[in-house]
Amino acid sequence: MNSATLTRSRPNPRFRWLVPAALIFLSLIPLIAGTVRLTELTGGHITPENVRFFDSPAPVLIHIPTVTVYLVLGAFQFAPSLRRGKPGRASWHKMAGRLLVPTGLLAALSGLWMAVFYDLPPIDGTLLLMFRLAFGSAMVVFIVLGFLAVRRRNYVRHSEWMSRAYAIGIAQGTIAVVTMPWIVLVGPVTELSRALLIGASWVLSLAVAEFFIYRRARGAAPRLRTVGPDSVAPPSGL
Repeated sequence: MNSATLTRSRPNPRFRWLVPAALIFLSLIPLIAGTVRLTELTGGHITPENVRFFDSPAPVLIHIPTVTVYLVLGAFQFAPSLRRGKPGRASWHKMAGRLLVPTGLLAALSGLWMAVFYDLPPIDGTLLLMFRLAFGSAMVVFIVLGFLAVRRRNYVRHSEWMSRAYAIGIAQGTIAVVTMPWIVLVGPVTELSRALLIGASWVLSLAVAEFFIYRRARGAAPRLRTVGPDSVAPPSGL
């Protein structure tokens, strides 16, 4: 491969930051909603929508800060320049990962607790509850699998599992992208349509993650064949 081809194959440095920027933009939606919820709880402002949180506020007070850290800090894990550490020093990616694993688990587990033990809002039915339990449990499993993979120094699998876990977390922002066109074109959501739209948001986020996982795998294959079959690819993604 000549130098001109190599230069063309490298993505523009500005383009590399588009993914973290897009993820942070999606994160703003649940983060703003979470900030409003925390303000209501700490200020004692009770409404029909938040009354169920006042009897047991601890899970909410755990969930919102951990989700905030997980989504914002996790977005920067997709910036290639931050994944490269200096010789003899841990990379920013590795140091951030030590915080992302516990915050991701706390966010998912507190979300599961709230789904099971809080009263369902009027428009949230059993189908949406099942979706939340399924995807919340999957997020926990993916984070654990990603942690076990990095302990085995299998960085490729670590990246794949952590990318899937982050896709489930960021789906809280994807929900608005999916739901708003429906409201504009069709009208207010019902219990069934709300459940299906939120479920579709999780599926869409995971589908995007799988697309990038597949694309990275195809790009890594030629490099592994060049170096040798026993090589381990460097970390990518989360």
